[in-house]
Amino acid sequence: MQTEQKYLVEQVLMQSEKAALTPETAQKLRLIRKEHNDKPVIFVGAGTCGLGAGAAETIKAAKKYLQEKNIEAQVISVGCIGLCSSEPIMDVKIPGKKRLSFEKVKGSDVASILDNILADKLPEHPLLGQFNDQEDQKTWGDAPAIQDHFFFKPQLRIVLENCGISDPVSIEEYIARSGYKAYLNALKIFSREELCSYVEKSGLRGRGGGGFPTGKKWKFALATEADQKYLICNADEGDPGAFMDRAVIEGDPHKLLEGMALAAYAIGASKAYVYIRAEYPLAIERLVIAIKQAKEYGLLGKNIFGSGVDLDIVIKKGAGAFVCGEETALIHSIEGRRGMPRPRPPFPAVSGLFGKPTIINNVETLSNLPTIINKGADWFNSMGTATSKGTKVFALSGKIATTGLVEIPMGTTVRDIIFKIAGGIANGKKFKAVQMGGPSGGCVTEVNLDIEIDYENLINVGAMMGSGGMVVMDEDTCMVDVAKFFMDFIQRESCGKCIPCREGTRRMLEILESITSKPKNRETHEPLARMKGVMQLEKLGKVIKDTSLCGLGQTAPNPVLSTLKWFREEYEEHVFDKKCRAGVCTNLREYTIDVEKCTGCTICAKKCPTGAILGGRKQPHFIIQDKCISCGACEEACKFDAVLVS
Repeated sequence: MQTEQKYLVEQVLMQSEKAALTPETAQKLRLIRKEHNDKPVIFVGAGTCGLGAGAAETIKAAKKYLQEKNIEAQVISVGCIGLCSSEPIMDVKIPGKKRLSFEKVKGSDVASILDNILADKLPEHPLLGQFNDQEDQKTWGDAPAIQDHFFFKPQLRIVLENCGISDPVSIEEYIARSGYKAYLNALKIFSREELCSYVEKSGLRGRGGGGFPTGKKWKFALATEADQKYLICNADEGDPGAFMDRAVIEGDPHKLLEGMALAAYAIGASKAYVYIRAEYPLAIERLVIAIKQAKEYGLLGKNIFGSGVDLDIVIKKGAGAFVCGEETALIHSIEGRRGMPRPRPPFPAVSGLFGKPTIINNVETLSNLPTIINKGADWFNSMGTATSKGTKVFALSGKIATTGLVEIPMGTTVRDIIFKIAGGIANGKKFKAVQMGGPSGGCVTEVNLDIEIDYENLINVGAMMGSGGMVVMDEDTCMVDVAKFFMDFIQRESCGKCIPCREGTRRMLEILESITSKPKNRETHEPLARMKGVMQLEKLGKVIKDTSLCGLGQTAPNPVLSTLKWFREEYEEHVFDKKCRAGVCTNLREYTIDVEKCTGCTICAKKCPTGAILGGRKQPHFIIQDKCISCGACEEACKFDAVLVS
């Protein structure tokens, strides 16, 4: 069957763009896509999130069931469909009927689900829906369509189109879904200059943070004369709360490779690198398989399909340094040097990897390209806002009901993403803010929830698009603590090359640590000194933004400046009242002892590491506040609930 499939897809690849498929060929392609099947097919979401939720046990149980029942069927590991909070997700398609998708399928649930489906009955297990894109297949009664699920309905999936649907390690299935059609057609109908202009016309902007027009960026490299040019895919993805690149590569690696092939052709590069963090073993494994398959089909290598175009793609593993998301630091890392940025100009498009013209695009940018070529620049340009076209993938995490990946048209409001797609705030809590753009971004608050997503709008409210992380926070979140978390991350990830970033972020972190801790003394000037530190945060932030060498330093103060702007009253509470309204900053908690409940057992005094608790045996105890470090040891030790926390 594999040999027959390979022959078939080779014929599809060689077919003229205008030639229609024969009915027989079309039917065979549907079989490869699993839209028609002559035996049951079981799909299990086995991306990193699925495996973390127990998908391996689900797969094992499915295979065991089929073996024990002596049923001939396929079990296919697919990527994440995006609904991470519902993993493990298992889909089942039996011959002649539509594909069903079930959520939170443990290994112990598999037998019951399969017993019912193979008996042509709809199981009682929680259902995401049935796929209604196969009109000639019978429906499962009144089971809802998965496309109408609240999480998927507002989405427009371009980059995530095949994720969770198709087999990521089958190049045959990718080609049967029009894969590599865009690349081979582009080789025939576009010159390099024309392809750059076509992508520029589409309005595609870099999805890695800066939002620079992709086609325009390519033209700089194309116009630079050189005997060798390079393309780099930045799959380093260092932002906390971001997992878009990982999911795309795990679920649809061939789309990335096709996008890289298109970009490499456009700029005249014959060698490309995928710079990916070593902490993504599954993504790397699937990329290795995809590259090998593409070479076997002649889609990579020398003289691709007789076009005279050569392309070799190499995987370069990074150590996970956040600074290597910056273009010049990433280039240094690939060259075998320490990942540190350098001044620009010259820009990488003129002098990059090994001193040659180099274009760096991220995973999402490149994965948009095949669909843009297939459906047209005007089609892509028709979506979005005046300055931001197409769609954007976001990773939703934090205090929301539904976590996962969403792909929405530019222009969708932040409110719609959080309250319609993600189902609102978890546990009935009140929304407080959403951190957008990772450590380099800022907060969007209740006041700005109705802004439309695009590059300029987010910058105007102090946030940024970034790679697409959205960390949602509820009323129980301390915004000073949030700022401290991101500043600690940035300070640790600073390469240390320039003084403003190295020393400035350290000083900002020290100030934040000071105001989230109990004062060491209670002199009357202490609140003023701590408030002066808050004022220095703003001054320091502006200096760091203006004088740092690279984008990491220039955006490093954003989380602090953003929270200061929107939640200044929380900073003032920490400074003057020495209180954290959310109760998150444990060092600001004040511990006292209820003399009515205290039995004088002395356990709390013995556990106190600073000797702050005084009192005789069988006598009420007291806490000396100047000695107390708010460690909480006394509260944990007390068996009579006599220790009070405020």
